[in-house]
Amino acid sequence: MGGHPVEQLALASRSALALVCGAVATGALWKAGADADRERAAHRHRVTATTTGPAREPSASTRYGTEPYALAPATWEHPERVSRSGTVRVPPRTPPGRAVTVWVDDTGTPIRAPGDAASRSLTAVSGGVAVAGLVGAAGAGALLLVRRTAEGRRYAAWEREWERVEPVWSGRLRRGSGAGTDDD
Repeated sequence: MGGHPVEQLALASRSALALVCGAVATGALWKAGADADRERAAHRHRVTATTTGPAREPSASTRYGTEPYALAPATWEHPERVSRSGTVRVPPRTPPGRAVTVWVDDTGTPIRAPGDAASRSLTAVSGGVAVAGLVGAAGAGALLLVRRTAEGRRYAAWEREWERVEPVWSGRLRRGSGAGTDDD
């Protein structure tokens, strides 16, 4: 790692801060996701439905996620032995009369399954990486701003010093320096 020791320290500090912020964000996102999943799971119920017709492939625009599925008419009971019917997600090519597992809410309406640990992990880690990147970028921007400001001040100081030293060093007097002019 090259560069000035102060720059090395600033880079190490910024990197450490970004990692800590990313880790804190990952933990917070994991906890928030787990709490939300627990809350949703309390109102989601796994029931067995029976398909009453052939499964049909949904249009490409209605697919969700990467797991292939089809839609089929079905019947199920929930809540408290109330018979329900509707369209549910099933594996492709599910024949009529097949028992399938579906998730329903408290009213018996089909819904998505509760979140799993893999999805929650992906969300938490992605968020943590994003936070770490943002903190790192903000730190880099702040360091660049400080560095540019310090360079500007240093160049201005060098210019003022050169204005004072150059006439003596070169043996030429500058116009307006208080000494005589070249016309003398």
